Amino acid sequence: MQTTPVRWTTADLELFAGDRRNRYEIIDGELFVTKSPSWDHQSSCGNIVTVLNNWSDETGLGKAAIAPGIIFSDSDNVIPDVVWASHERLKYLLDEAGHLTGAPELVVEVLSPGEKNEKRDRETKLKLYSVQGVQEYWICDFVQKKVEVYRREQAALKLAATLFSQDELTSPLLPGFNCLVSKLF
Repeated sequence: MQTTPVRWTTADLELFAGDRRNRYEIIDGELFVTKSPSWDHQSSCGNIVTVLNNWSDETGLGKAAIAPGIIFSDSDNVIPDVVWASHERLKYLLDEAGHLTGAPELVVEVLSPGEKNEKRDRETKLKLYSVQGVQEYWICDFVQKKVEVYRREQAALKLAATLFSQDELTSPLLPGFNCLVSKLF
């Protein structure tokens, strides 16, 4: 007997509304459940959003946010760790309730320990963000103190650089932005 896998939808997430211990995401109808992030994980997210917002305040070009939900579709609803969107793009991405409904220019995921978590960020989310039109994707590893930078090239996100603590992170997406990788952790 063959079983048909359950296809989860955004509406199904209401089943977990009272659970503050876990994070629930749906990618291509598959439910992903992760524990609340660790102190080091959240500290890295705070550092990343701070450097992005400091640059944004100086340039007036956009805003960064920690853990905003992105509802791409009924079967793709994720919570990236940090996003940055230009003011121009942001006005088209937010629905009436203030949720993102499309791809911001930059998405950042901070790796959580565990093979399943890493695979989700490195493969499943990379593919989703690529298909949805994210321009740049950073995968940050607070244990190894490194950042993998993926940039859109020929309609797909491709690995452009792997940077370590002493390296400077820059982006053609963010004119004049530069930051030592060590400042993110």
